[in-house]
Amino acid sequence: MASLSFIVGIIGNVISILVFASPIKTFWWVVKKKSTENYKGVPYITTLLSTSLWTFYGIINPDGLLVTTVNGAGAIFQLIYVTLFLIYAPKDKKIKTAKLVAVLDVGFLGAVIAVTLLAIHGSMRLTFVGILCAGLTIGMYASPLSAMRTVIRTKSVEYMPFLFSFFLFLNAGVWSAYSLLVKDIYIGVPNAIGFVLGSAQLILYFIFKNKSASAKSPEAMEEEGSAHLVKGGIEMHSLEDDLKNRSLNKGKSLPKPHVSRQNSLQNIMKTVSLTPYELQSSYLLHSDVVDHP
Repeated sequence: MASLSFIVGIIGNVISILVFASPIKTFWWVVKKKSTENYKGVPYITTLLSTSLWTFYGIINPDGLLVTTVNGAGAIFQLIYVTLFLIYAPKDKKIKTAKLVAVLDVGFLGAVIAVTLLAIHGSMRLTFVGILCAGLTIGMYASPLSAMRTVIRTKSVEYMPFLFSFFLFLNAGVWSAYSLLVKDIYIGVPNAIGFVLGSAQLILYFIFKNKSASAKSPEAMEEEGSAHLVKGGIEMHSLEDDLKNRSLNKGKSLPKPHVSRQNSLQNIMKTVSLTPYELQSSYLLHSDVVDHP
């Protein structure tokens, strides 16, 4: 049983590190553009707090080696993200972010560690830190609820990336299994909730993924098609004018410019007034003329 829990814990470490590494592409663009643009730093700040507390939990837990390793790696990732955010954020956002880091990742984290080591003794230390860690993890897994509401309202999965939802689901499932093997309720409860929420996200994704492709209303598609036909008709009439002008140039002197412009304007007005069926017929007619000179 001990070896099985270790294997499951190693798998959990790998999956969690993949989740922690997922924002690398985002921050690659931040560094390249030297700007955070519309990105928010709060998710990285709160995740830094969560991973730091879980690392502390693993340290004071005699059987918490795998918890310490994965969350220690996660804390390093989040510290890098927060640092880059502070470097490239605009001045006003940089000040707000720095204040939040000072309050949560320095002040609150330091206070929890000090209280745990100085004021709490025995098994109550694990209980105190475990409850805090569980609460933060539940908040992390519940954060995509707003995205789920958006998916239901818009019937589109555009704002709920599949891979991220899948890895959160997988991560919660593996750590739920690990918690059962090591009998750790503080790891088990938040990850079981995360597993349920992750399952709900994947169900929503598979329900609405096909509907996203046909999200455009018939009216919008009709307007788009009509605009395309009008544009095609105008281009065909412009081509017709060019052919007429060339034939005139062969037998006569150059035509008067204002006459050509007037004819072009009349053709455009005529095109706009045509029905889609008439435009399509006109388009096919001119295509035959062009393809077979």
